[in-house]
Amino acid sequence: MSIRQPFLLLAALACALPPAWAQDGGAQAWTLSQALAAARDNSDVAQARSALAAARADVQSADHAPAPVLTAKASQMDLQHGLGPGNVLTGKRIDKSLGVDWTWERGGKRGLRTQATRSAAEAAQADVEDTQVQQLQAALAAYYDLMATQEKLQETTAIERSAAALARMADLRVQAGDASAQDAARTHIEAERVQADVQAARLAREQAALTLAQLTAQHGALQASGTAWPAPTPPQESAATGEAALQALADARADVRAATARVQAAQAALDGASALRKADVTLGASLDHYPGTSNRLVELRLQVPLNWGYRFEGETGRAQAELTRAQDALDNTRRLALLDLRRLQQTAQAAAARALRYDSGILPRARQVAESAELAYRKGALPLTDVLDAQRTLRATVLEALDARADYAKAQGAWLLRTQPQALLP
Repeated sequence: MSIRQPFLLLAALACALPPAWAQDGGAQAWTLSQALAAARDNSDVAQARSALAAARADVQSADHAPAPVLTAKASQMDLQHGLGPGNVLTGKRIDKSLGVDWTWERGGKRGLRTQATRSAAEAAQADVEDTQVQQLQAALAAYYDLMATQEKLQETTAIERSAAALARMADLRVQAGDASAQDAARTHIEAERVQADVQAARLAREQAALTLAQLTAQHGALQASGTAWPAPTPPQESAATGEAALQALADARADVRAATARVQAAQAALDGASALRKADVTLGASLDHYPGTSNRLVELRLQVPLNWGYRFEGETGRAQAELTRAQDALDNTRRLALLDLRRLQQTAQAAAARALRYDSGILPRARQVAESAELAYRKGALPLTDVLDAQRTLRATVLEALDARADYAKAQGAWLLRTQPQALLP
C-alpha cells in the first residue's frame, strides 16, 4: 500500500466527523429574528418603559385644578359667662361655621404644567424607542459574533484534522525513508498550534453565546442557526444617501425626538415660572350658626398673596437655565446623530468592499493554493516548508474572511436598524 492511500483514508474519516460545535446538543438554536424579538423586550427596555409609565402618571398629576378645601370652625365660645343650656349643635352659644375655599389659578398655570409633563412623557416614549434600537444593535452584533465564532470553530477544526493527517503522513514517510524526522517534528508542531487555535475558537464561541444570552435575557446556552450571512452589496451599487436625506434621518431618530421633547418641556416650564407672577386668587364662602343672634349667617372670603418685592426671579432664572441646557443638549444630539449616521454608512460601505474582496478573491485563492500544495507534497513535488506556509496562510485567511463577513453583517444591520428597522424586525 502506498503512502498516499492511508492519508486519503484518514482525511475521509476526518471529514465524515461533524464539526465540534455541532456536537453541542444542549445549546438552544436561535435565528436572528428570535434574538432581535427577545432583545426588544429585555430588562433595559423594561426599565425605560417603567420610566415612561411614571412620566404618564405625572401628566395625570399635573392636569387638574386645585382641590376645594372644606373648613369646619367653632368660635365665639364665652368661657367666662358659660355657653348656656341646650344642645351643643343647636342651643349653646357657639359660633359654628362650615365653609369651602377654592383657589383660582391664573396665567394658564394648569395648562403649562400639563404641557411640560406631556412633553416629558413624549421624551420618555422616545427614550424607550432609542433604548430598543440600542439593544437591537447590541443583540444583532452579538448574534453575528456568535455566528462568526461558530464558523471559526468549524473551520479551525477542519484545519486541525488536515494538519493532524499531514503529521501522520509525515510519520509514514519517515518510516519509509522518504522524509526526515525534523520534517515530521515540524508537522507535529504545526498540528499542536492548530489545536491551540481550536481551543481558543471554542472559548470565543462560548463567550459570544454568553453575551447574546445576556442581551436576550436567556439562561441556557444559545447557538446561532437558521440565519445566513447577508450578501455584501458593492459600494458602487449602493444608493448613496445625500446630506439632506441624512439630516432628515437624523431628525427622525428617537434620541433627537427625545431631546426635542425635552426642549418643549423646558419651554413650558419657563412659561409656567413666568405665570407665577400672576397671583392666584382663593375664593371662599361659609355658613355660620350662632344661637341667639342668627342661625343663617354667611361669610364670603377673598385671598390674594402679596408678593411685594419678589417677582419669582429665582424660579424664572432656573427655568431659563434648564431651557438653555435642553437646547444645547438638542443641538449636540442632532450633531452626534448626523455624525453617527455618516459613520454607520461609511462603515457599511467599507465593510462591504472588504467582505467582497475576501469572498470573491482572497479566500478562494488561499484554499486553492493550500489544496495544490498538499497534493504536490503527497506526490513529492513540493517541500514541507511550502505546505506549512500554505496552511498557515489559509488558516489566517479563513479567520480574516469570517471577520470581514461579520463586520459587514454588523455594520449593515446597525445601519438598517437606524434607517429601515422594518427590514430586519419580525
